Amino acid sequence: MAIDVTMPQMGESVVEGTIAKWLVKEGDVVVEDQPLVEISTDKVDTEIPSPGAGRIAKIVAAEGQTLPVGATLAVIEQAGAEAPAKLKVVAPKAAPKPEPAPVQVKPVAPPLQPAPSPQPIQAAGAGLREAEPDAGGPRRFSPVVLKIAAEEGIDLSRVPGTGIGGRVSKRDLQRYLDTLRKGGAPAAAPPATNGVAQSSSRPATTAAATAPAPAQSGPGFKPPLYQPVAGDIVEPFTRRRKLIAEHMVYSKTHSPHVGTVAEVDVTNAMRLREKHKDEFARREGFNLTFLPLAAAATVRALKEFPRMNASVVGDSVVTRREINLGIAMDTDEGLLVPVIKAAEGMSVVGIARAIETLRRKVAEKKITADDLAGGSFTLSNPGREGNLYGFAIINQPQVGILRMGEVKKRPVVVEVDGADALAIRTMMYLALSYDHRVVDGVLGNSFLYRTARILEESDFEL
Repeated sequence: MAIDVTMPQMGESVVEGTIAKWLVKEGDVVVEDQPLVEISTDKVDTEIPSPGAGRIAKIVAAEGQTLPVGATLAVIEQAGAEAPAKLKVVAPKAAPKPEPAPVQVKPVAPPLQPAPSPQPIQAAGAGLREAEPDAGGPRRFSPVVLKIAAEEGIDLSRVPGTGIGGRVSKRDLQRYLDTLRKGGAPAAAPPATNGVAQSSSRPATTAAATAPAPAQSGPGFKPPLYQPVAGDIVEPFTRRRKLIAEHMVYSKTHSPHVGTVAEVDVTNAMRLREKHKDEFARREGFNLTFLPLAAAATVRALKEFPRMNASVVGDSVVTRREINLGIAMDTDEGLLVPVIKAAEGMSVVGIARAIETLRRKVAEKKITADDLAGGSFTLSNPGREGNLYGFAIINQPQVGILRMGEVKKRPVVVEVDGADALAIRTMMYLALSYDHRVVDGVLGNSFLYRTARILEESDFEL
C-alpha cells in the first residue's frame, strides 16, 4: 500500500509552498513523523513529517518547485508492499495554476568536448531551470547554482553532479571551481564596465553572455557587476531574505511613502512601568516592557482614526473592522511580523501577553503562517540604542507603519506655574510612514499626534 506525501495547508492564507530541501532520498526507509522535506512559503518555513512508516518509493517534487496545497510531493511504500523493479526520478507534476514556461539554459559549447576555458551559461531569473538533455536525461539546476555559474562563467554541462538524477549541487559546483583554480582552466570574468579596467589577475570572459551591461540612465539602468576577490564572503540570499527584499522593493515602488515625526514625552509611561514591573513579573511570569504601552496607544489611536487601519485592494481601499496589529520582530534569519489579532478588544495586559506569546513562538521557531497573516497596521521597534528615529517601509497591503525611536532622557522646556523651566524628561521620537494614495497629510499627522498624546498621558490599567 502506498502513502502520498502532500503539500499541507500551512495557514488559511497560504495556498502554495516551495520545496526548499529534501531531507531524504529515494530508497530511504523512514518512520512515522520523521522530517522528510523543508517547505518554504511567503509566511514561514517548516518541515513536513512523514505520514507513515515505509520506504521512499518516489520523489515527485523537485527542490525549488512551487506547488499548491494538496499536491503530491512523494510516495511512501509501506512495509510488505511489492517493490518496483527500478526507481527513477519522476518529473515534477505541474501546478494547477498557470506557471511561466521554464527558461532554457543551453550550453554555449557542445557538451563533453574539451575546450580551452569554460563557457558561461545563459541564465536569468529565479526558480529551477532546465538544461539541454544529456545522456541521462534533463538536468535541473537550483537558483544558487545558476547564479554562481553565471558569475563565474561556468558551463554547467561540464560539471558532474552527485545529487538525485545527476543533479548539480552548490557543493559540486564549488568543488569544480576549486579544481579549476588549482590547476585547470581558470573561471572567466566579465570585461571592464564603465571604462574601468578589471584587475589583470582576473582573465577576461570568453563570451559576452554574462557581461553586465554598461551603466546608463533611465529604466534600462543596470549596476555594474561586482566581482568578489579573495577575502570577500559571498552569501546567497536565503529564501526569507529574498522574500523580504521582494516585499520591500514592491512596497517602495507601489506606495508613495510619506514620513512624519513626533516628539513624545514618555516620562509618565516609564514611571507607570517602573511602578508596576515587579508585581507584573510575579503575576504574569514575564517582564513588562515599554512595547505593550506603545502598542496599546497605537490601538487606541487606530480606533479614533479607522482610515489608518486600512488595506489597499486593487483600486479600492478597505477600512478594516478588526485591528490586527503587527509587531516587527528580529530573528537570525531576518525580520518577521507576527500579528496580534483583534487587538481593539484587549487591555494593555492582554496586549502584553499576546506579544510575549508571539515572541516565544518566534524564539522557539514555532511561529505559524496564521500567526503572520492578516495584519492591518504595523508597529516596529528596531532597538533602544543609537536609534534616534527612522522611517520604516510599509508592510503591504497596509497603509501605515509606526516606528519607535530610542527612549532617552533629555533636558526640555516645560511650563511650571505659568513660567518656562528646564526639566529632565524621558523622551522618544515616533516616526510614521503612510501611503499617500490613501492617507493625506492631515489624517497622518492627526493620527500620529493622537498616538503621542495617549502615550504621554499613559492612562493605562496594569
